Amino acid sequence: MGVRKTAASAASERAFSFEESLERLESIVEELEGGSLTLEESLARYEEGVTLSRRLTQTLDEAEKRIEKLVAGDEEPTTAPMEIDLKTPEAESNEGRLPF
Repeated sequence: MGVRKTAASAASERAFSFEESLERLESIVEELEGGSLTLEESLARYEEGVTLSRRLTQTLDEAEKRIEKLVAGDEEPTTAPMEIDLKTPEAESNEGRLPF
């Protein structure tokens, strides 16, 4: 008897780009939410989705490390996280006061 490949193992054999993986994950979610799959198909899609999700998370983590490396280094180009102050000066002075 031969070993049957699941959709998850077939997907893991082909290297998707980040964008392709994200699109595939979105389509898997839509298929699962649609409710028209059999239990076996649902499990196969779920397995594929978990594999893609882990790969996407790993790719994002690696990108974050690359950015941190650029920030920490003295080399050009450098990047740094932008700090956003959501409070306006008026909001700070009226803090704790009733609006009427």
